[in-house]
Amino acid sequence: MRHTTTALQRRVAQRFGAVLAAVLTFLGVVVAVSPQAQAFPRSSRQNVINYLNSITGRNVVSGQHNKEPANNPGQYTQQVKDITGQYPGLWGGDLMFRPEDVANRQRVVDQAKTEWANGSLVALTWHVCTPTGGSTCQFEGGVKTQISQAQFTQVVTDGTALNNAWKRRLDEAVPYLRQLKDAGVPVLFRPLHEMNEAWNWWGNRPGPEGGAKLYRITHDHLVSKGLDNLIWVWNVQDNPTANWASYYPGAQYVDVVSLDVWYKGLPSSGDYQQIQNVAGGKPIALAETGKVPNAAFLNSQTRWSYFMVWSEQLRGNNTPAEVQAGYFHPRTLNQGEFTIPGAAP
Repeated sequence: MRHTTTALQRRVAQRFGAVLAAVLTFLGVVVAVSPQAQAFPRSSRQNVINYLNSITGRNVVSGQHNKEPANNPGQYTQQVKDITGQYPGLWGGDLMFRPEDVANRQRVVDQAKTEWANGSLVALTWHVCTPTGGSTCQFEGGVKTQISQAQFTQVVTDGTALNNAWKRRLDEAVPYLRQLKDAGVPVLFRPLHEMNEAWNWWGNRPGPEGGAKLYRITHDHLVSKGLDNLIWVWNVQDNPTANWASYYPGAQYVDVVSLDVWYKGLPSSGDYQQIQNVAGGKPIALAETGKVPNAAFLNSQTRWSYFMVWSEQLRGNNTPAEVQAGYFHPRTLNQGEFTIPGAAP
């Protein structure tokens, strides 16, 4: 009689091997583990959106952000592998802001291509310098800075000097995003993140003429460049002021509604409900979290489609056991445990 191996059995076997490898590595035993990645084919943004919808309520994709330096854009993802024996199901990167990192954007794009080819979703954030300054900057005073309301009004008013400066800033990213399009890599693109926060130059501007308008301008400009591989991820932070809907640019501009969790360890039930109210049925995601989701959270808030742990918080805010528990939870999907359909001919 011929025995068939189910997908669940394969997954259990993979995870047992990964757990054993992680334990032996922790004990100082060097082991070689065969990669389990299933290479993703060239695909479309809609296929990824459809996939996120399909797992809503059933599974969640694990993710890890990789911050600067841009010349080492996989360092935190590798830390996940070191701890768990598995790679995350989502790789997160940044188009960045410091001169030395902007000069290495190609390394970030190359890593994104590699991660997709290895079987991970690709997410990109952009800590972008204010259009009142140069193309590169430092975080303090360049990304984390304030511009006046009069300056912001110019940025969102078509044809003004600052509006044109903003579009030129966006154009600097176009060649890199186009490489990913040409490679068949859909990108979970999260510009102007945490727009309900006051730390960034674009933030804390509610209402239709505020951050929502800047998001719409950004969307329309990049779409006009033919970047139909971008999956538009809108984002707020879990700060106590709430009223997230006042920053929402409109359903036609957003594919995924996401939350960054920094005021709390993990989202409250109120956060979970509010983000769903804004999403109106679109996929929801934890775009930044310092804590790896635990079993109680994963079993109670089941509609998150993916989570992405922030770079240094992986080890700085989680024990190895906590990381392993989140990655080995039955609902969590890591690299090699899911596939994305190829693009239609």
